[in-house]
Amino acid sequence: QVQLLESGGGLVQAGTSLRLSCTASRRIFSGNAMGWFRQAPGKEREFVAGISWNDGSTYGANSWVLNSVKGRFTISRDNAKNAVYLQMNSLQPEDTAVYYCAARDGSTWRGLYSYWGQGTLVTVSS
Repeated sequence: QVQLLESGGGLVQAGTSLRLSCTASRRIFSGNAMGWFRQAPGKEREFVAGISWNDGSTYGANSWVLNSVKGRFTISRDNAKNAVYLQMNSLQPEDTAVYYCAARDGSTWRGLYSYWGQGTLVTVSS
């Protein structure tokens, strides 16, 4: 059964924005860190952003983003909806890739991700 489902990819022009969404089964989402990976044509999959589990504390969830997208991409999660998002602004052609949502058995974003979505294609034209 599908446990992670991404949406929001598409074809956009450089400089515009997209928001990727991923909904997960509660069993996978609750208590676990979530992440986004991407794989561009001919390249290895890379870790783009991760967000730890948070229990609604004031300071929010600890997160990390790849240096090359820092300041443009933001990861967030909505625990009530079992969802994680990747807001992508100022998209560039080099951001073109299949983006994958992933989850791991653990509360912190650093570590091995065991659960994967099917991927959503983001194409950025110049």
